[in-house]
Amino acid sequence: MEEDIDTRKINNSFLRDHSYATEADIISTVEFNHTGELLATGDKGGRVVIFQREQESKNQVHRRGEYNVYSTFQSHEPEFDYLKSLEIEEKINKIRWLPQQNAAYFLLSTNDKTVKLWKVSERDKRPEGYNLKDEEGRLRDPATITTLRVPVLRPMDLMVEATPRRVFANAHTYHINSISVNSDYETYMSADDLRINLWNFEITNQSFNIVDIKPANMEELTEVITAAEFHPHHCNTFVYSSSKGTIRLCDMRASALCDRHTKFFEEPEDPSNRSFFSEIISSISDVKFSHSGRYIMTRDYLTVKVWDLNMENRPIETYQINLPNGLKEFREEAIVACRWRRREDGESVSTQLHRLPFSVIMTGSYNNFFRMFDRNTKRDVTLEASRENSKPRAILKPRKVCVGGKRRKDEISVDSLDFSKKILHTAWHPSENIIAVAATNNLYIFQDKVN
Repeated sequence: MEEDIDTRKINNSFLRDHSYATEADIISTVEFNHTGELLATGDKGGRVVIFQREQESKNQVHRRGEYNVYSTFQSHEPEFDYLKSLEIEEKINKIRWLPQQNAAYFLLSTNDKTVKLWKVSERDKRPEGYNLKDEEGRLRDPATITTLRVPVLRPMDLMVEATPRRVFANAHTYHINSISVNSDYETYMSADDLRINLWNFEITNQSFNIVDIKPANMEELTEVITAAEFHPHHCNTFVYSSSKGTIRLCDMRASALCDRHTKFFEEPEDPSNRSFFSEIISSISDVKFSHSGRYIMTRDYLTVKVWDLNMENRPIETYQINLPNGLKEFREEAIVACRWRRREDGESVSTQLHRLPFSVIMTGSYNNFFRMFDRNTKRDVTLEASRENSKPRAILKPRKVCVGGKRRKDEISVDSLDFSKKILHTAWHPSENIIAVAATNNLYIFQDKVN
């Protein structure tokens, strides 16, 4: 019995009292950095909260996977566009980390209009012994200075500072939905509904437009850009998805303006299944490259699809997501992000129900459910992020949804699902079995027990 307890999944969560939670507290993005030591979240109030992983100790080895608050700062403020009489929300749409090059950390954050590059650094020493300033920092009268002092560094309490190093603004007419850092780490792109811009990290006053699908007559508009991402290894290649359920692969070497795609991925629609909601539910909400760059994964309202870059006419894998019965509870924000899980030799992902080796896909759903699909065995598991599972070292039990017929004791009826609770943002540690799941204003972190 003791052995079973030791193999349970550890988790920790960051919960806010619902009675005090506001709209600004709702988490709008979650992202691990490249090492997994830091986890950043953005919310609708324009704040960025960074969590740092607890260092391992000999006495408390199990605390290795726990994350504690490292830094909190206000990234964006609400603005008002007087020319268009439009209010610009402070909500953080996306966060992307840059690889760490020195002791400091760098990340990109964006709201609907402005992308900012932030530097997060530590300071545990302060200079003392100024010649021109007194101990309180006020300027001294030069006539009273009779000796030359050499400033020295004194220890101080650790302070984490977040400073904006670049502000990339005034380049998007429509709302930014994606940012992606290029593999050359010199450029990144930002995408809105109709355009994609390429930026250099050192140039803030201009960008290069690489995709423009805006028609001459806006009444002829039939689709919008929903997500975009650079290839993980080839700095000239990127993909973007549309509201029509299509994916375009573009090569920046072909032309300056990538108005002509290199490859076009679309699954033919069965005419017998076409309905009023067909175009709505086919809209792709997120697109991701696999770690190797050979595959891309897309999430629409009902399914997760895996595409091979060498086959454009249909996906090689399709996973059905158990969403509500019918479309009466359809909401725009119900489209949720998806994440890959990379497999290393001898490594597997534990979901408490199955051992899921090889590549695993995670995506969210209603009722604070999130699902994992094993691409190798085709098995899947449904898990729930809830306050009952928020206790340290608690077991994350699989959940089953009963669509119809007689319901078993351990099943939940589809009619009793809470459609107001949705897992919209997830993140997977880059090298370990640790996942972060955002449910409204709560952040849940689950991990495997480290033996």
